[in-house]
Amino acid sequence: MPRSIALTGRSLISGAAQGALLFADVGLSFWGGVDPCTGEVIDRHHPLSGEHLAGRILAIPSGRGSCTGSSVLMELISNGHAPAALVLAEADEILTLGVLVAQLIFERSLPVLCIGKEAFAALRGQAFARVEGASLVVFDHVPADAWQAAETPLPINEAGALIELTEFDRSLLDGKQGKAPQMAMQIVLRMAELQGAHCLLDVTQAHIDGCIYTGPASLRFAEQLVQWGAQVRVPTTLNAISVDQRRWRELGVAPALGEPASALGDAYMAMGAQLSFTCAPYLLDSAPKAGEQIVWAESNAVVYANSVLGARTLKYPDYLDICIALTGRAPLIGCHLDAQRKARLLVEIPVLAELDDAFYPLLGYHIGALAGSRIPLVLGLKPHQPGLDDLKAFGAAFATTSAAPLFHIAGVTPEALDPAQVLEPDAQVPVETIELKDLLLSWRELNSARESHVDVVSLGNPHFSLSEFAHLARLCRGRHKHPEVVLAITCGRAVLEQARAAGHIAVIEAFGATLVTDTCWCMLGEPVIPPTATTLMTNSGKYAHYAPGLVGRQVHFTSLTECVDTACSASASGRLPTWLQPALLMESPVHV
Repeated sequence: MPRSIALTGRSLISGAAQGALLFADVGLSFWGGVDPCTGEVIDRHHPLSGEHLAGRILAIPSGRGSCTGSSVLMELISNGHAPAALVLAEADEILTLGVLVAQLIFERSLPVLCIGKEAFAALRGQAFARVEGASLVVFDHVPADAWQAAETPLPINEAGALIELTEFDRSLLDGKQGKAPQMAMQIVLRMAELQGAHCLLDVTQAHIDGCIYTGPASLRFAEQLVQWGAQVRVPTTLNAISVDQRRWRELGVAPALGEPASALGDAYMAMGAQLSFTCAPYLLDSAPKAGEQIVWAESNAVVYANSVLGARTLKYPDYLDICIALTGRAPLIGCHLDAQRKARLLVEIPVLAELDDAFYPLLGYHIGALAGSRIPLVLGLKPHQPGLDDLKAFGAAFATTSAAPLFHIAGVTPEALDPAQVLEPDAQVPVETIELKDLLLSWRELNSARESHVDVVSLGNPHFSLSEFAHLARLCRGRHKHPEVVLAITCGRAVLEQARAAGHIAVIEAFGATLVTDTCWCMLGEPVIPPTATTLMTNSGKYAHYAPGLVGRQVHFTSLTECVDTACSASASGRLPTWLQPALLMESPVHV
């Protein structure tokens, strides 16, 4: 007889299922980490890399990384490649929202159960799991009984029973404002109840991440809203979409992707969103001010808005973002509240030599993994005075490995100019001390390439800023890239025109670079990346993490200067940054 362990938790989405248990103690980003067509785990840094989710009970501490994870999970549910159930240590809004939308649009679902960290640890080494409502039973072998999952009716939507509603909220919920805002309010209230909110707040603007094409389900969702007459109620910008809408044919993108991806962007613009198509909305003139209550999706943008601008947003899942934009109302929870913006982890960094721009994405990547879902306060960076581009790169990499929507840097970010302001009085906050040898391990993790030849240099993840274009132009002036190397930069249309007016683009194009707008490297593939290319180089910690799974190429991660030098030589130097070299000496005491 197989031995079993019975556990109980909090049912986030009700249902019953059983299957082989697929366990990992590391959070998983479904976007960039799971193929939405097949259900394969493609995050090559994750312990489940290569596993297929379909029909299995997936047990992970939480999601992490991209807000588009909800869209990927919805695609998997719609195409039959989803796990049979999700078991989490911590409640995850992004993944839960994907299931809620699948219920609404496709009338399909799967159970989502949160059991807490202590119970979650008991799942290690178990072979089989059975979920039924709030109950979980795990077995060390497959049980031979005849248990069958009972049919679970989809919930009757009685959203809002636990939430304090205004008269306007009720008019939305009752359908008096139209079908689209009614559906949107139902989803907002379902999520508010799951989050434990008691009321809603007004938001001033939205940034929509759901315009990324993950498959037919993502387009069907948007077009259904358009058919219902959806119109946004607050100023709304759009994230990078999956293609350069003006040039996808010229760039050789297949119509099978180009047409629906472009149509998805059009659908959101039909709802009243602005044609912005950037993953860096903080570079636009419409960027929010400190204290402004907003709803932004796209993980790097959320982290930048909260941490660098001092605005207030959660890490909103795809589809919840548009639902809030259609209603103008968001749950009053999380980083919208002062108390939820406090640091829960102190991170001390070592004394460092003069830094280059590769340091900040590497540090963000490393701290994100340490932090998990905790908001960190980083100590020791004030003397280095990181600039906005440094914080942008740090935040994007941090958002890749962390589930937290916010970081603080003592003496640098606005809420931590006085670090005591982001610490609870008398609170015992755990401390992590980073050493150079730790950063060397993360450097090696991001540098997956084993050959020195480089085929593609990837810049602009997140989208390039005007100051990054200026820096790149200085590095490129009077030089020309190697004829066998593609150097491509992704950026938003607004920043491209600013850089062109400043004279930077002429220099960069003379160098031989390719400029791509509207989309981002997380969506780019062949033929922008030549089919024969085997090795990429990037200065983005985010893309260095995702690229091996997304495009199947090995990656060199380095500074912008090294990227330009390599574009000219087609060969990576393999040099460690000066500030990281002491770690190598410490690792190898006898060093020649």
